[in-house]
Amino acid sequence: MIYERALKELPGSYKLWYNYLRERRKQVKGKCVTDLAYEEVNNCHERALVFMHKMPRLWIDYCQFMVSQCKITRSRRTFDRALRALPITQHPRIWPLYLRFAHNLPLPETAIRVYRRYLKLSPENAEEYIDYLRSVGRLDEAAIRLAAVVNDENFVSKEGKSNYQLWHELCDLISQNPDKVTSLKVGAIIRGGLTRFTDQLGKLWCSLADYYIRSGHFEKARDVYEEAILTVVTVRDFTQVFDSYAQFEESMIAAKMETTSELGQDEDGDIDLELRLARFELLITRRPLLLNSVLLRQNPHNVHEWHKRVKLYEGQPRQIINTYTEAVQTIDPLKATGKPHSLWVSFARFYEDNEQLDDARTIFEKATKVNYKQVDDLAAVWCEYGEMELRHENYDQALRILRKATAIPARKAEYFDSSEPVQNRVYKSLKVWSMLADLEESLGTFQSTKAVYDRIIDLRIATPQIIINYAMFLEEHNYFEDSFKAYERGIALFRWPNVHDIWNTYLTKFIDRYGGKKLERARDLFEQALDGCPAKYAKTIYLLYAKLEEEYGLARHAMAVYERATAAVEPEEQHQMFNIYIKRAAEIYGVTHTRAIYQKAIEVLPDEHARDMCLRFADMESKLGEIDRARAIYSYCSQICDPRVTAHFWQTWKEFEVRHGNEDTIREMLRIKRSVQATYNTQVNFMSSQMLKATGTVTDLAPGQSGVDDMKLLEQKAQQLAAEAEQDKPKDKILFVRSDTSRSELAELAKQANPDEIDIDDEDEDAEDGEPDEVQLEQKSVPTAVFGGLKDD
Repeated sequence: MIYERALKELPGSYKLWYNYLRERRKQVKGKCVTDLAYEEVNNCHERALVFMHKMPRLWIDYCQFMVSQCKITRSRRTFDRALRALPITQHPRIWPLYLRFAHNLPLPETAIRVYRRYLKLSPENAEEYIDYLRSVGRLDEAAIRLAAVVNDENFVSKEGKSNYQLWHELCDLISQNPDKVTSLKVGAIIRGGLTRFTDQLGKLWCSLADYYIRSGHFEKARDVYEEAILTVVTVRDFTQVFDSYAQFEESMIAAKMETTSELGQDEDGDIDLELRLARFELLITRRPLLLNSVLLRQNPHNVHEWHKRVKLYEGQPRQIINTYTEAVQTIDPLKATGKPHSLWVSFARFYEDNEQLDDARTIFEKATKVNYKQVDDLAAVWCEYGEMELRHENYDQALRILRKATAIPARKAEYFDSSEPVQNRVYKSLKVWSMLADLEESLGTFQSTKAVYDRIIDLRIATPQIIINYAMFLEEHNYFEDSFKAYERGIALFRWPNVHDIWNTYLTKFIDRYGGKKLERARDLFEQALDGCPAKYAKTIYLLYAKLEEEYGLARHAMAVYERATAAVEPEEQHQMFNIYIKRAAEIYGVTHTRAIYQKAIEVLPDEHARDMCLRFADMESKLGEIDRARAIYSYCSQICDPRVTAHFWQTWKEFEVRHGNEDTIREMLRIKRSVQATYNTQVNFMSSQMLKATGTVTDLAPGQSGVDDMKLLEQKAQQLAAEAEQDKPKDKILFVRSDTSRSELAELAKQANPDEIDIDDEDEDAEDGEPDEVQLEQKSVPTAVFGGLKDD
């Protein structure tokens, strides 16, 4: 009553009405909806809305209160009154409640009309309406709405779906429910999608066929499948359509067999079943051909796929001819993938295999007029044309064909000038000229063959092999000087390294022909060959030159050639060249003449090979009895021999001193060894690199300790090597036989070991070995004052 009195005084107070209505709703909460108290509360709301009809909160509470009373019509009208009373900006607060109320109604028609009104305000929520229509079975209107959404380019899905996904949903909806969707032209819609979404044709074709299958139009579905597999351009789409087509045929066969088993067999049923089985078998058989068609639709200029298509028609001559004809008419040589001339050659080979030479010649003639991308393609056609005639022993015809191919055109063009057609450039093709030269050698005359080779050289398309072949041909016909002229022309055409084979053959043939008769001319040729010759190819020519001088010239000339060769070859071949030089010098002049060669080799070669030369030089001197010379060589070589790396050298020197030296020479060797080792110990970087070279990787120094610091491992190895060097130091007495051997006995043994030793007395040594005289020192007493109070009385 207090609220009533207050509202009588202040009927426009929102807070009073809001709290009053809330209290009244609490009073009826829990009571039966048929209770009269509910009607009284409803009346209170009506009174309030007379004054508060612009307040959305009161409308929301009233609508919810009406919905809770399950009064459908009155609730609907209340929602409508709220929408009419409130401004449009407040409608989004009412519609969610209204739509929830409509969803829960068992009256789809009411909900549909509510949604239609709602979509006028918010068309972006069309997906919600479509979902509702599908849930209540109103698929026809759902399809219409979905089609409108798909056609609206400005529509943005709230669920994040793309236009293609919406289109796919539409296709599924109309294809799977042909009996319920009657307002749309399904075929036109799906075919419209085929033009819009060209990258997803497979699913759309399958949807269209599925629509006809569900509608019972099986022949139309089969026509759709056939159209699809003949138009798709990707393997993925083809696979989808073909699998669906095969599944459809299988289901048709299974349904027919099931019907036959239920109703019994009859003649018409058996024929129909056999027809369906034959159709299914034909479909499976056609699959490779259909797949090949898809790939050719992707790229009709793919030569490889055309060859595969011909193989698929194996055993069907008419189809093969049609395929070849279509291929050569379709392919553009400038866009072709692969070698387009191979199709023409295979086409002609097919006629040849079937003994239709005239047709094969016609194909080749047409092939020679095609504007290929590269000259090699046209050259290959001419060569295949000539080989076909040779296979059938038409030798004159083959010669005429290749002469025609190499004839100079009316308009000359450079070989690589792509602006000119290949027919004007093929006269410079080495492939055609080479085959013509071979045919002329086999079938033509000497003059015609010579003219062909001369023409090749004049056109400046010859290769070193062509030059060599030409010279060999002339030599076979005993035109030796002409063959040498051919070599000279080839040498003038090419530079190093391409001219190497020509020089090598030329010099060999010249020596074989004349030997020592034209020695000066041969020398001029060798000097000409060596002028500008790279070090990589110099070795062979120098050896050939030296052999010529040894056999037909002067020995000193041969030695001069060998000496030049040691400086002219590559560093890797110098060691081998010096070995040959030393061997030949020893055979010609004797071993004493090799001393200068050894000395030069030791100066020129790197340490690794110089060490080997020193050992060989010293061994030679020791064999000649020149012990001092050998010892001097060992002493010189020791400066490049680290005792830890080249133990073999020091062992060899030690054995030499044991055989030919005495105690002093051995002591001197050990002294040199220690000094060399000390020198290498100071070179830290060299020491590290040598240890790595000798022992492998750092990890190899300590297996299983890959985590230890590399420098620490190197230090450990250095300490180990230093300890070994300490052990190698000579003791006070160098004892070779027994520990109690005296110095005099050692001297006797040394004299017996080397009776030719020259005894040279050195007075300075005696002076150095003698002990210094003892110095007498005068002693004096210390004064007492120095000690102070420390000294006792």
